[in-house]
Amino acid sequence: MIFPEDKFIATEPLDRSGEKGEHLVWERVQQVWRDRDCLAYWRYPIFSQSQQFRKEPDILICDRQLGLIIIEVKSINIRQITSIDGHLWQYQNFYTNYGNPYQQAENQLFSLLDYSKNEPNLASKITARAIVALPLIASTQWQEKGFTNLPSSPPIIFQDDLDLTDNLIDFIVKIPPVVRGDILSQEDWELLLATIAGTRLFSHPKHPLLVAPESRGEVLQQLRDRLLFFDLQQERIAKQIPQGMQRIKGIAGSGKTVLLCQKAAHIHLKHPEWKVALVFFSRSLYQPIIEQIDRWLRYFSNNEYGYINNSHLLILHAWGSRKQPGFYSTICRLHNIQPLTLNDSENKQPQEALAEVCLKLLEQNTIVPYFDAILIDEGQDLISLQSKYLDKQPFYWLAYQSLRSIDPLHFQQKRLIWAYDENQCLEQKKIATVGELLGKQLSNSVTGKYSDGINKSEILTRCYRTPHPIVTCAHALGMGLLRPEGMLTGISKKEDWEAIGYEVRGELIAGEKVTIERPIANSPNPLPQLWQNEIITFNNYPSRQQELNVLAANLLNNLKYEGLRPCQEILVLIVGNIAEAKQLEKYTAQFLLDRGLDIYIPSHDDCNVLEVDRKKRNPDQFWYEGAITISCAHNAKGNEADMVYIIGLDLIAKDESNIILRDRLFVALTRARAWVSLSGVGQYPMYREIRQVLASKDTFTFTYKPNLQRETYFTETRELLHRYQSGERNFDRIDLTNANLANYNLEKINLIGANLQRANLENTNLDRANLTIADLQQSCMINSSLRQAKLIGANLSGVNLTGADLTDADLTDADLTDADLTDAKMQGVEFNC
Repeated sequence: MIFPEDKFIATEPLDRSGEKGEHLVWERVQQVWRDRDCLAYWRYPIFSQSQQFRKEPDILICDRQLGLIIIEVKSINIRQITSIDGHLWQYQNFYTNYGNPYQQAENQLFSLLDYSKNEPNLASKITARAIVALPLIASTQWQEKGFTNLPSSPPIIFQDDLDLTDNLIDFIVKIPPVVRGDILSQEDWELLLATIAGTRLFSHPKHPLLVAPESRGEVLQQLRDRLLFFDLQQERIAKQIPQGMQRIKGIAGSGKTVLLCQKAAHIHLKHPEWKVALVFFSRSLYQPIIEQIDRWLRYFSNNEYGYINNSHLLILHAWGSRKQPGFYSTICRLHNIQPLTLNDSENKQPQEALAEVCLKLLEQNTIVPYFDAILIDEGQDLISLQSKYLDKQPFYWLAYQSLRSIDPLHFQQKRLIWAYDENQCLEQKKIATVGELLGKQLSNSVTGKYSDGINKSEILTRCYRTPHPIVTCAHALGMGLLRPEGMLTGISKKEDWEAIGYEVRGELIAGEKVTIERPIANSPNPLPQLWQNEIITFNNYPSRQQELNVLAANLLNNLKYEGLRPCQEILVLIVGNIAEAKQLEKYTAQFLLDRGLDIYIPSHDDCNVLEVDRKKRNPDQFWYEGAITISCAHNAKGNEADMVYIIGLDLIAKDESNIILRDRLFVALTRARAWVSLSGVGQYPMYREIRQVLASKDTFTFTYKPNLQRETYFTETRELLHRYQSGERNFDRIDLTNANLANYNLEKINLIGANLQRANLENTNLDRANLTIADLQQSCMINSSLRQAKLIGANLSGVNLTGADLTDADLTDADLTDADLTDAKMQGVEFNC
């Protein structure tokens, strides 16, 4: 389902003066196509330098009935067109002397149609039209100039055609198509959307199998035959370039890394002169990220560009090494400073050590801006509990300082884009707010929207990688949802559960019974429809020997009889604290080796090697062709496999209230693309919890007993309330359009210049709040308390203030046009409106 407000994607804001006409046409397209089955783009990314035509359409419309429509917009008046000769238009007082707008649109159209040639099911089915729009020229002016009867006169949308919006579709239907096709079936329509989005890039390769139809290998082949899902939200985020900072929250398997890779490729193609960095923490992500960016670059450039170690698009590990530059080492090099290493730090734990060396760099140097955009993956792993730079996170502040400002008038506005999952914080218990990352002055920088609907914060709720039963199990066990003693970590508010794709029945109040359910639509991996047996299993054994005997037997069965390949289709993970997990990793590897299985331990130089040779160590390598990877869970982030075995669960069960260990279990579970086998030894109370979670499937009914060591929040409203409850009061100029703040205590809050249009503030305590020049148009403030509040110059037009208490409030110069003040208390109010 595509909602009207989401299906119009402006890849960049239309805020430049030369785009007045484009903005007018784009607004009309949104009005006319609002209720149609379609998807539309302002500046869809197709790029080429080898041909004379720019291949970035002004407006692309994908319409299920009409097919593809390219509109080339010229913001030009009739006096600026001096002559037309064939397709060539001569201009004066314009940014260029000549152009061929229709031929340009036609070439863009054929480039798009080339995408569909790779899909046999779409062959000859897509209708396609190319149109020129002249929003500043009336049809009568065109006629008076004598251009109407030219033999090469293209189809044109004039100013008066835009004014008659109801007839615009009829007008376009009458335009002869460049290519004539059919009205698309639902399946073909979804295939076209996936093709336009580039989703088909990431289908998994298939290989011949000689196994039973009901085997895992055969089911995987069926799974890979299924159409990869088109996700409108991901498509919008990936192709939009924000005017400043952007934060992307997403549950595991929601596609954050793929999204950032596409975004980086898109930025680079659109602005090749910009210096762009994509930064990540897990070194094993180097090769997957390079491969993804290469594919996106090739896709959107018609195979003209691939990824090279381009000085303007850098793929960087957060730290760096002698052999490979990282973000920290690159900044050092740019400042002629010798970068420090892990051995130079006091704290030898990589995450804290990185913060330590970044802190020293910031304290001893003035950072010169170099990059135009920085994208950070795995943002939760770059937070330190020990090192702070002026109450900011050292790595994030170093990234921010190394960015150029968007423009001199908005020097704080920089393109820092980071993605993270709060449930994958493997080394610390605290979730950092934006103010804690970048300082209080920037606390409100990712709330609200940029122009043309580009959100400053996004939440990805759908999980594509991991099947539905595993996703729900991962969340329930990671949070301790069904623990007899109560939840350990996670979400305490209904709106935040809904933000990550769950439904809540009942109230999250201590002692109350509540039901939390995840609709299967939010976990669209189709494996549950293809596999009739259990997708996730749990067994406990009397001894480690028995646990590993069963593991070895299952692995041999996977390889010999079920058609699974050892590399990237099977993964063995060990959970628990690092020391114990490492010990079990080595023991398991030896055990499987003794039974004839080829194994690989990440970062080793070869398979079937138990002791790492430090001189040959390769931290970037996680897989080895022909061998089964055995890894500690905390080293597996960013990687995935079809069949995941999680062993040593007793290492968590004996310390089950440790939320860091629970986070590692969550990460291990969400590495799975298809199946999970859980196992441990001994008898522990946590095993009952695991069995109860598995029996509950996707619906958890329990008595709410919050025992939170760490609270997770996703919505902007919940983050504001968390900051307020932590003692923060300064929220000036924050964008809270449509926010639900009903029934909360916000006494003495500073909302100077804030945007609160259409906000719900019913029964909200705003006593002594500063709402000077705040925009509260159409907001609901029924029974709100505004005693002694400052509303000087505030826009209160259309506000419902029924029953509100405005005693001693200052409404000097406030706009109360059409405000409803029925039964409001107005004693001592100051106003001159």
